[in-house]
Amino acid sequence: MEFSFLLLLLIGLIAGVLAGVFGIGGGVLFTPILFLLFNEAGLSQTVLWTIGTSLFCTFIAATGSSIRQFRQNNFYWREGIQIGLLGAVGVWVGKQVATSAFYTEKVFAIFFSLLFFYVAYMFIKRGRDNEETVTNATGSITVKKSSITGGAGGFVAALAGIGGGSVMVPIMNLYYRLPIQKAVSISSLAIVFISLSGWIQLCFQAGGASLSGYALGVVDFGAALPLSVGGLTGGFAGAFINLKVDRQYLQYGFALLALIIVVKLLSDVF
Repeated sequence: MEFSFLLLLLIGLIAGVLAGVFGIGGGVLFTPILFLLFNEAGLSQTVLWTIGTSLFCTFIAATGSSIRQFRQNNFYWREGIQIGLLGAVGVWVGKQVATSAFYTEKVFAIFFSLLFFYVAYMFIKRGRDNEETVTNATGSITVKKSSITGGAGGFVAALAGIGGGSVMVPIMNLYYRLPIQKAVSISSLAIVFISLSGWIQLCFQAGGASLSGYALGVVDFGAALPLSVGGLTGGFAGAFINLKVDRQYLQYGFALLALIIVVKLLSDVF
């Protein structure tokens, strides 16, 4: 597949709309999109190209999300930076696995598929939870809790190319009893540092020829930028649609989307 800036911009726009509609992180959609694109292009080390480039897309998306949280006066500097910096350790550990011979395309596809189904489960579960219980939760984040939360999020980020919010938010909300709004805000800021650590580390990984020709290591900036711009733009439209659609239809829609993506991902490697 030849590189096309406009095509990637359109794909990013669609992914952003879907992410906004379902209220999920864009990385969950950018990873399978990039994997299919890089795999179709016949790049070597498809998995590493996918993870590195998706982490850069996630970095841009998380930065935008944190700015919105700051403007809404829902911002927690200390907790977000603390978890993000400790999460960089989890990224380094995950990178050792991702760059090993064990982590083949098949292993990656299986891992991401299981993760995607977990995200779908949590999405549906969150919609069924009693909202009063969730919003009235209380708790604080210690260094130990930050290590566990950030470490888990960073490890998953390095293996799947996502920010790790799907792991960190449930840990903070369900186990450490933080209000969901606070957990999401802390996670957004932490993901900025986790994803930054991830793609910078992978910039030093030898990767060969890229899709766009504008790359460093296994991070294809030429492919990431149009996807990210499209994702940010589409996210605003998707968030507006989210407010207009019944929650139950969103749950069914996301479950169907998860199934389609997983089937496509697995069929391409098996």
